[in-house]
Amino acid sequence: QVQLVESGGALVRPGGSLRLSCATSGFTFDDYAIGWFRQVPGQAREEISCISNAGTDDLRIADSVKGRFTTSRDSAERMVYLQMNNVKPEDAGKYYCVAKTYGSSCYDQSKWTFWGRGTQVTVFS
Repeated sequence: QVQLVESGGALVRPGGSLRLSCATSGFTFDDYAIGWFRQVPGQAREEISCISNAGTDDLRIADSVKGRFTTSRDSAERMVYLQMNNVKPEDAGKYYCVAKTYGSSCYDQSKWTFWGRGTQVTVFS
């Protein structure tokens, strides 16, 4: 079965850095665009990033974190990362690793279909 397991969430101070990791299994990794979503209680989940096997040729970063966050993927290790730099209080939330459908790219209209359980990021001073 498809499995996405996030790790790396922690308490971090404003201005600090954090790297989230997503370990994947159960699907052909290179055939799926994979993104990170953030959810805050009472709010809808927000797409933070997306990356497909095309790498930087098919990558999307939310405006709210552009210039501070970046995402990458390692096909050999079936891993996806979200590097979070200069963290702000509004970056806090539960971060989910999510895969689209087979053959998906970041800018097509395919649905986000496979979700991890999430990892919590808390920002404090």
